[in-house]
Amino acid sequence: MDHFPSSSTSSTPPPRTGPRDPGDAWVEGDRGRYWGRFGAAGVLAYDPGRGVLLQHRAVWSHNGGTWGLPGGALHEGEEAVDGALREAYEEAAVPSESVEVLFTSVLDHGYWSYTTVVVRVRESFEPVISDPESIALLWIPVAEVDSLELHPGFAAAWPELLARLDTDEPW
Repeated sequence: MDHFPSSSTSSTPPPRTGPRDPGDAWVEGDRGRYWGRFGAAGVLAYDPGRGVLLQHRAVWSHNGGTWGLPGGALHEGEEAVDGALREAYEEAAVPSESVEVLFTSVLDHGYWSYTTVVVRVRESFEPVISDPESIALLWIPVAEVDSLELHPGFAAAWPELLARLDTDEPW
């Protein structure tokens, strides 16, 4: 896929800046190990003219080198939509005032959950890599998403998310 930048080979995470949030921790249970003590959430931004915004994850991150959604661990007491929008802003400069929430989809394992917040872009914006968790942030045409090496969780969720997205709806 020549239109995607190559990934870095570094496997060392960058140094931390600022205090660590108590939600930034692994949780383990009978269905696996997951990031986010209070759960996690991410944003699937859909722009009818450009596709969906995907993050090429830093190689040092969990499932690094794959494509997924900007998102991360929720803070204690934080609503999933608020956390997803916060994380998408922190990681990709997704302006919450430029998007409209269409629906959410929740994967709940009991001891951990992940909420995908699907938004429609109302006012076009360019994503910005604003932290070391991304190799790239690109608008990917919907028909090309399956051709990428997707984060396993996003790959499992994508068919249902796409079916619910209704990309044929006139905006």
